[in-house]
Amino acid sequence: MKLSYALMLVFLAGIYTSEAQDTTSSKFGNGMINLVAKDSSWSVKFAPRIQFRASSAWDHNGDTYGSPEQDFLIRRARLKFSGFAYSPKLKYKIELGLSNRDLSGASEFTSDAPRMILDAVIMWNFYENFELWVGQTKLPGNVERVVSSANLQLIDRSLLNSRFNLDRDIGFQLRHHDNLSENFIIREKIAISQGEGRNITSGNLGGHKYTARFEMLPFGEFEGGGDYSQSDLKREETPKLMLGATYDYNNNAVKTRSGAGSYMATTTGFYETDITTFFVDAMFKYNGFSFMGEYANRDAEKPIAVETDGITETGDVVETGSAFNFQAGYLFKCNYEVVGRFTTLDFDPVTERKIQEQYTVGVSKYIVGHKLKVQSDFSYNKLDNKNDGLEFRLGFDLHF
Repeated sequence: MKLSYALMLVFLAGIYTSEAQDTTSSKFGNGMINLVAKDSSWSVKFAPRIQFRASSAWDHNGDTYGSPEQDFLIRRARLKFSGFAYSPKLKYKIELGLSNRDLSGASEFTSDAPRMILDAVIMWNFYENFELWVGQTKLPGNVERVVSSANLQLIDRSLLNSRFNLDRDIGFQLRHHDNLSENFIIREKIAISQGEGRNITSGNLGGHKYTARFEMLPFGEFEGGGDYSQSDLKREETPKLMLGATYDYNNNAVKTRSGAGSYMATTTGFYETDITTFFVDAMFKYNGFSFMGEYANRDAEKPIAVETDGITETGDVVETGSAFNFQAGYLFKCNYEVVGRFTTLDFDPVTERKIQEQYTVGVSKYIVGHKLKVQSDFSYNKLDNKNDGLEFRLGFDLHF
């Protein structure tokens, strides 16, 4: 850990002392540091970020709601670097997480080290509209997961995302886009990855993960990349729509949520089964109104983990099932936004997990778009039509 911090300080010091041309805009939100080499052979943009959250939760005990459980949390504290090297066609992104939530998950498969690296990826535009991505980054999964946590219109992502998303992994991605007409755009993304999530240093256990995503934008591009940013901060003058579908196949997966969750260990190694995940989603924006809808489904060839005898159950079960998530908001011209979200999770009986529903309403104030904002939301959680709970959250984001 101490060595990692020292290396970051050396890197930042090198930026300041290098022979570079400062092309940074003085406007807040464009990155703390923007540098381009005098010979235009490289560039770097540095943008730190902080996200604070306070929450209170009340559980229902059958008759009344109990005393609230409260906590304050630095949910995210991150350092982001991006730019190009050698040529503008060869881009890179590095994102480091410093909060406890980002660093947690150390195990023998990460050399018992905190998982500091979120993204470390090179993106090469090698031919026309084709890009090759190599390294660790988000897989082309459901739209909500690919939207940066800095660009959300509620305090955090939905329950669908927390239980079904593909998250980050290490491997290769090939991306392409094309215009079928002046406005109709299609995008294809395929990935081959290790299949066990981020920062894995030992393995590969099981097989590999194969992911394919297809997107259609029938009314043209969103302003400012708004198809992967929640809220209609650009107030689209004409309707904009993105429709997407993702299929993911994890061959001989060893975790309960495909590339995430816990390892399915046996007395002699790890239980392996093929896991498939499917998403259909949409993003729509027009004149301050925004809508996002998602459907997720996960299935496994043999979801109940057993020992090598094929009979004795280990206690681990793949989290198979499906989920829906619908979210809509309206941004007023004063930059206040009201949002509503409904999420339902329906796990397969074999998991012994209960049906869960969540209803959320939120209010946000965008001071400098997503770069500086204050947000709050209130949720009603319903579990299997019997138990319920309430949660209130308040937070802010500061992102250079």
